[in-house]
Amino acid sequence: MAGKFLRGALVEFMDTFLVPLPNVIIFQFNPETITHTWTPAQTVGASNPNDNPLAVKGTPGESFSFSLAMDASDMIADGSPVAEGIATATGVYSRLAALEMLLYPTSTMGGGGLVGSVSAAAGALGAGGGGGVKRDVPSSQLPTVLFVWGPGRILPVKVTSLTITEKLYDSVLLNPTHVDAQIGLQVLTPEELKFVSGPLAEIANVAYTYSQGLRQVLAVANLANAVESIIGMLPL
Repeated sequence: MAGKFLRGALVEFMDTFLVPLPNVIIFQFNPETITHTWTPAQTVGASNPNDNPLAVKGTPGESFSFSLAMDASDMIADGSPVAEGIATATGVYSRLAALEMLLYPTSTMGGGGLVGSVSAAAGALGAGGGGGVKRDVPSSQLPTVLFVWGPGRILPVKVTSLTITEKLYDSVLLNPTHVDAQIGLQVLTPEELKFVSGPLAEIANVAYTYSQGLRQVLAVANLANAVESIIGMLPL
C-alpha cells in the first residue's frame, strides 16, 4: 500500500458553470528523484564597448523534471471505495487522462480545461450547424498549473513535456494498470504571470511571491554558515 505521508501534487483550476473546480492530481507515489534546472536570465547584449556586459533582463528560468509511477493494484488495495472502483474499471487511465489534459490549451474567453472543453463542445452542438452564423475562434493558452511539493515549494508552472510508458494492462479492456510518466515543468516568470487569466491568476501570483520570498529568507539564513566557514578559512 502507498501508506500515509505527505505527497506532491499538480493542481489546475477549471472554469465550470458555477464555481472554479480544482483538478487535483495527487502523486500516488512521490518521485524518487527530481531534477531542478536553472538557466541564466537573458542578457541584454552589448552594442558598444561602454555597455554593461553583465546586464540582463527578466529573471532566470527554472524547471523541474521527474518520473511518476502509477499502479492500479495499489489503488485497489488502498481501501478507498472510490479509488478502488475507478481503478477496477479504468486501471490508471483516469490519472493519465488528467495529466494529458494539462497539455491541452484552454480558452481565455470563458470556460477552459476539462469541464470547460466539454461545455464549449455542448454549446457548439446546441447552436446547430446551419444559419450561416460566423463565430470568432477564441484565443487559447496552456493551462496554468500549481506544482505543490511540500509547504515550502508551491510554484505556478506549465507542463512542457509528458512521456508515458505503459508497462502492464488488464486482460479485459486493455486499460493500462502500471505506468511510468516522465513530466517536465517550467516555472512561470513574473513576466509570464501577467498573462495568466481565470480563477488561478491571483493564486498563481501569490504562490510565486510566497515561494520566492521563502527562498530569499533561506538564503539569508545561510549567511550564518557562510560567516562560520569564512572564519575557519582565515589563517588566524
